[in-house]
Amino acid sequence: MRGTIDGASLAQMVIHAAASINSQKQQINELNVFPVPDGDTGTNMSLTIGTAAAELKKKSWASVGAAANANASALLRGARGNSGVILSLLFRGFGKALKDKDTADGADFAIALDYGVATAYKAVMKPAEGTILTVSRLCARRAAEAAREDRNVEYVLEEAIKEGHVALADTVNQNPVLKKAGVVDAGGKGFLIILQGMLDELRGEPIPESDGEAAAPVKEHADFGSFDTADIKFGYCTEFICSRDTKKDPEALRGFLNALGDSLVLVDDDEIIKVHVHTNHPGKVLEEAITYGALQTVKIENMRNQHTEILAEAAQEGEADQTRKIAPAEKPFGFVSVCAGAGLAEVFHDLGVDGIISGGQTMNPSTEDILKEIDKTPAEVVFVLPNNKNIIMAAEQCIPLAEGKKVVVLPTKTVPQGISAMLAFDPDASEADNVSGMTEAFGNVHTSQITYAARNSDFDGFDIQQGDYLALAESALFGTDKDLTALLKRLAGAEPQQEAEFITIFYGEDVSETQAQTALEIFTAACPNAEITLLAGGQPVYYYMISAE
Repeated sequence: MRGTIDGASLAQMVIHAAASINSQKQQINELNVFPVPDGDTGTNMSLTIGTAAAELKKKSWASVGAAANANASALLRGARGNSGVILSLLFRGFGKALKDKDTADGADFAIALDYGVATAYKAVMKPAEGTILTVSRLCARRAAEAAREDRNVEYVLEEAIKEGHVALADTVNQNPVLKKAGVVDAGGKGFLIILQGMLDELRGEPIPESDGEAAAPVKEHADFGSFDTADIKFGYCTEFICSRDTKKDPEALRGFLNALGDSLVLVDDDEIIKVHVHTNHPGKVLEEAITYGALQTVKIENMRNQHTEILAEAAQEGEADQTRKIAPAEKPFGFVSVCAGAGLAEVFHDLGVDGIISGGQTMNPSTEDILKEIDKTPAEVVFVLPNNKNIIMAAEQCIPLAEGKKVVVLPTKTVPQGISAMLAFDPDASEADNVSGMTEAFGNVHTSQITYAARNSDFDGFDIQQGDYLALAESALFGTDKDLTALLKRLAGAEPQQEAEFITIFYGEDVSETQAQTALEIFTAACPNAEITLLAGGQPVYYYMISAE
């Protein structure tokens, strides 16, 4: 049984843990009770620890303290979503406890777990039981007991995991929402998968294979400079989905496309055909595709242009100093906002936002992503608008990391709240007055959103089927329907819209202008006393975002 670990051992344990949760992240995602498409717990935790794994692979580690410190730093910067931030906090305390140690035995490991729990509980404003915090706390408590029985690190970790599974099973009884759904806490399960991955490494178990997706984006993945742009034989990456409106055999299409290019992937079912192919003749590809059925989506990218841009970016990065580039302050106030969709980004730019971070519901940006935009903003005080409740904690981690400027995170939970905050900004007012005024402004905004159910669910009295339309009011489930028009009418007739003076409807990337006009007509008829504006937001996931003030 393994008695102690050194820096190399800890680094490999984290790398193994990252692979473990990456291979099981979808199982964790499916524990999320609310069926809205989201930056799910498993995905966020996998991406967060994947950042640390990528960092630890870069060099050898002379001491367990050095490896633990590097792990904590990478996790902090790579933290995504609330679950990722809490995971980073657990390992931040863990790293502090081991910082001066060359090796660690079971007692040291138990103390490090306890430090992690204390750090996480201290940072979370309202710790809730039946969550990852509960599971981690009980793991640490058992680890301390086990260390008094046997100081071997393998024994201590094994016992902590055993207790963690008991705690995880009980989360269903501690949280009413989990109890109704009959599932355990997703974050707690993710934490145990990570600990089990660390234990598996100590025992010499093989690292799990990837599920086909990277645990975290790593730039140093392929040497794009090893071949010339001219070496790209087929220049256009062509992807499309077409419906199956004819009786033509998709295998015939496969043969046609193989003759026109390479890297072909063709998947079909009774209703659609989905294709990815590299070709020099995307026009011919699409002409043949429509003989099978109507095109539903099309994406064509010039790979030669992409390769040229990659090489240019790589050259710039190679020349750049590795130190952070902090934009000098040229004005008192600056702004960074998170949103997804070209239309929404344009609105924020028009309102004076300096940096836009592409992200939101389906992809929560990391602390590092947010910090980079803060660094670029040439202001003494930088206001950050997360515009999503699952991004607020990641944004707040930037406050102590920012250099040369003050960061103020306004806890906006929706894009309409962020827009309202920007409209309330007064360039001649003080920081304190702007915080007060902008907070009051976004607090007066009622946000409704329409999306779709990502999975079947029995939630809050609603029997939800995958694909149903969902209406949310302030993140709570307002209603569901298989008819989008009927759901829009019910939403327009709800109290916040009926009492509003101003209503703004942002329509998403999957909504046509004609469909959006229909939504506008519904709200105009239902809310005659409100001034209603229709804007193309271009946001993914949400067909409509509706702001009522």
